[in-house]
Amino acid sequence: MQNTTTRPVVTVTADGWGVASHAGSRLLADLAEVTGLAAAFSDGLAGLRERRSRHDPGRVLVDVAVMLADGGETISDLAVLRDQPDLFGPVASTATAWRVLDSVDDVVLAGLRQARALARDRAWMARAELGRDVPAATAGGRELAGLVIDVDASLVTCHSEKESAAATFKGGFGYHPLLAFLDNTGEALAGLLRPGNAGSNTAADHITVTELALAQIPETDRYDRPILIRADGAGATRDWLRHLHGLRETNGLDLEFSVGFTMTKAVQAAIDALPRQAWTPAIEADGSVRHGADVAEITGLLDGLTAAGWPAAMRVIVRRERPHPGAQLCLFDQHHGLRYQAFATDTTHGQLAHLEARHRAHARVEDRIRCGKDTGIGRFPSRLFALNAAWLELALTGIDLLAWTQHLLLDGDLAKCEPKALRYRLLHAAARITRGQRKIFVRLAEHWHWARDLAAAFARLALIPHPLRN
Repeated sequence: MQNTTTRPVVTVTADGWGVASHAGSRLLADLAEVTGLAAAFSDGLAGLRERRSRHDPGRVLVDVAVMLADGGETISDLAVLRDQPDLFGPVASTATAWRVLDSVDDVVLAGLRQARALARDRAWMARAELGRDVPAATAGGRELAGLVIDVDASLVTCHSEKESAAATFKGGFGYHPLLAFLDNTGEALAGLLRPGNAGSNTAADHITVTELALAQIPETDRYDRPILIRADGAGATRDWLRHLHGLRETNGLDLEFSVGFTMTKAVQAAIDALPRQAWTPAIEADGSVRHGADVAEITGLLDGLTAAGWPAAMRVIVRRERPHPGAQLCLFDQHHGLRYQAFATDTTHGQLAHLEARHRAHARVEDRIRCGKDTGIGRFPSRLFALNAAWLELALTGIDLLAWTQHLLLDGDLAKCEPKALRYRLLHAAARITRGQRKIFVRLAEHWHWARDLAAAFARLALIPHPLRN
C-alpha cells in the first residue's frame, strides 16, 4: 500500500549528541549574571553554604528562578537545565535545591528581596545604557506620567494539606497571596504569601506589600518620578489610604492612589442626588467615547469623609453604564437599570473621564497574575509555609527576568507578547552545540523564523558589562 502522508517519514532515535533544547532560556541565566542577581543572591545566602559543597546556594536559587521563567512547575523540572551542562553549566540536583529552599527563613527572605532590588537597579541602569527608557503606562488614549503600581490579591488552590493553607471565600482551599506589579513593564515588585482565609481588605497586608514594592524601585526613580498606586475595592480601607497619603506628605514621594470604593448607602444616596447635567461621557481605553457610559464626581455630596477617617484630599468618582448580559447587579443597580461603580483618588486635577479610564486600566493586573500563575505562582511545592514563601519570591524573580529580557533585549511583538508565546518562540528553541576557536557556539537553525531575533538578543546582552565584585 502506498503511503499517502504529506509529511516526510522519520526515524526517531535517542542517541543524538551536541544538541540542546531551551537554548533561548540561556538569555535568562546570562541576564541574571549581568544584572548582578546571581552575585546578590550568593552574598545573601553566603552563610548557608556548607563546607566542601559543590553548589553555591545563591546560584541554586537563580537556577530555580530561571526554570520558573522557562515554564517549569516543580523543583524536579530543574532537570531540564541540569541535563544540558554544555548550555547551562553545573546545575544542582533536586535534593540540593530542596535543601537550599528549606533553609530560607524570614531573615534570608528579606535578603532575597534586597538582592532583587539591587538587580533591578542594575537592570534599569542597563536599560538606560542601551538607550531605552522605562515605557509609559497608558490609559484613555494617553500616556500616564511616571510609574504605575497595581496591587491585587489572587486565590491559589492547594490540592493537598499545606501549612497555613485554609478555606477561601470562594469555597476553595489554598493560599491568598497579595501581589504588586509595575504596569509600565510587567515586573513583579512584591508578593506576600497569606493563608487562604486572609481578608481581601486587610489594611496591614496592603501596607506591607506597598512598602515592599516601593523598596524595589531604584531610589532615583522612586523620588524623581510620579507614582500611582491602584487597587480594586479590596483596597478601600481608611488605614491604607491614609498610609499612602502620608507617604506623599512625610516621605516626599510624588505618590497618588486610585482605589475602588464601596457602594455604601451614602454613595447610593449621593448618586440619586446628582443632577442630570453632572454626568459626562466616559471614554474607552483608546480615548474614544464609551457609548452608554457616564462619569460624575460625588465628593461634595458625601458628608463627613474626613471625619470618618478618610484622607482629607480624597475624591469619589462614580461611573454608570448599561450592564452587559449576565452582569451581577445589586438591588440599587436593578432599580436604576444601570450598573454603578465608584472609586476614590487623591489626584486633584484632570478630566473625570480620564481619571476613570486610568482607574479602569487596573484590570490589566489580572493578566499579570494569570501569566504569573504560569510562572510559579499557581503551584506551591511544599507542605511548609516558609519554603512556599521562598518559592513565591523566586517566581517573582522569574517574572522579572522575563520582563527584563523583553524590555532590554527584544523588539516588536517579542517585546510585548505574553510569557507563553515568548517560550514557544524563543526560550524553548533548539540548537546545536559546537566547539572551535576556544569557544562554544550555540547554532540555531538558519531557517527558523525567530533565529535572528534570538541571536540579536544575545548580541545586545553582550554589550552590557558585568558588575564588578568586591
